[in-house]
Amino acid sequence: MTIREDAQQGKMTEIFTNCALREGVSPEFLMAGVAKGVIAIPKNKNHNFANITGFGEGLTTKVNANIGSSKDHQGVEQELRKLCVSLKAGTDAVMDLSMGGDLNEVRREILKSCPIPLGTVPIYQAVAEAVEINNQAIGEVSVDRIFETIRQQAEDGVDFMTIHCGLTRNTVERLRGHQRRMGVVSRGGSFIMEWMARNQKENPFYEHFDELMAILREHEVTLSLGDGVRPGCLADATDGGQLQELLHLGELTQRAWDAGVQVIVEGPGHMPMDQIEANVMLQKRICHGAPFYVLGPLVTDIAPGYDHITGAIGGAIAARAGADFLCYVTPAEHLKLPSIDDVREGVIASRIAAHAADICKGAPGGMERDIAMADCRNNLDWKGQIDFSIDPEKARRFREDGGTYKGDACSMCGSYCAIKVYQKASRMDTEQQTA
Repeated sequence: MTIREDAQQGKMTEIFTNCALREGVSPEFLMAGVAKGVIAIPKNKNHNFANITGFGEGLTTKVNANIGSSKDHQGVEQELRKLCVSLKAGTDAVMDLSMGGDLNEVRREILKSCPIPLGTVPIYQAVAEAVEINNQAIGEVSVDRIFETIRQQAEDGVDFMTIHCGLTRNTVERLRGHQRRMGVVSRGGSFIMEWMARNQKENPFYEHFDELMAILREHEVTLSLGDGVRPGCLADATDGGQLQELLHLGELTQRAWDAGVQVIVEGPGHMPMDQIEANVMLQKRICHGAPFYVLGPLVTDIAPGYDHITGAIGGAIAARAGADFLCYVTPAEHLKLPSIDDVREGVIASRIAAHAADICKGAPGGMERDIAMADCRNNLDWKGQIDFSIDPEKARRFREDGGTYKGDACSMCGSYCAIKVYQKASRMDTEQQTA
């Protein structure tokens, strides 16, 4: 029995009770959402962690942080430091996107230290090992090797996997009929395209989808349906290729559910603000309400070094429209492998976007923290303001840097603090009225 099948049959398990307590909803609400498919709880049978997290309708918007080694920056220690920073910054999930070094070691060490859901993109490892170890071309990696990688990662305990099942030969034909400015920017999507071109065969994930579902079901891995032809610039947003792939993802969502596998659907990365809401509504309709996982979206292409801001703007709009899961974007996006500081900035920016949307969506606990902050500000309670802030460490440092942290005002206003002046005026008015 899988988590989805337990929910469908009304079988209350510890996963539902623990997750419901963390999410601030009833176990029955959670089970109903999982049974319908509008909520997913990524939890591999082989990964033991306490923070059971739900993604989807009626829950708070979640944030994911990407970490992982590269060919130029190998080794696990740096990635473990990034994991610790991500956790401290409040991420809800982490993805290991490693493509350099001993990939099994990196993943397994991250899993040992990861108390939240961990995701991967298995095609990364299959391709990296084929190219770097076996001196093969990307398109020469065998289907057997790809599925062996998926099986190994599932056995290790990976909770959700991004797999580009919807990028088919039909999708490629659609792309050819409409010349994009940037083609395909998804790394996994480009790997699949090269594999199909070299072998003149269908996407193996699409062709062997039932075999894939059998592996994921056995180990309780949530399927994250990757968007292999997501737009890489604003000019390519909502084009025929993107929509063609989305139609396939809707079909595959239902097939995965029928196999007892939970599903998350990935969405576009670059998009003008006025297209975001329509894209979320379209995804929800075509993919039957499955949780929606977006990268950003980035709302402008001209802000390298500040893409955590462009991503947070788009993420807030997307989440307000119904997106459930935001993949962070760091200041290093498009420029380099993110540093530890970049990871931290990316998580915080996405958390701000998620929280802003949750206030509007009426998510559990969405407004309460802001009300508490308002009370602390009105009372000039600086400790309370720092404690309720989304980044207490930075708030405390800024307060101390201001040089007035022992007083009851900030260094911007000092004795001219509007709150203090208002309170004084109110007292004077009261005294006048009672005199």
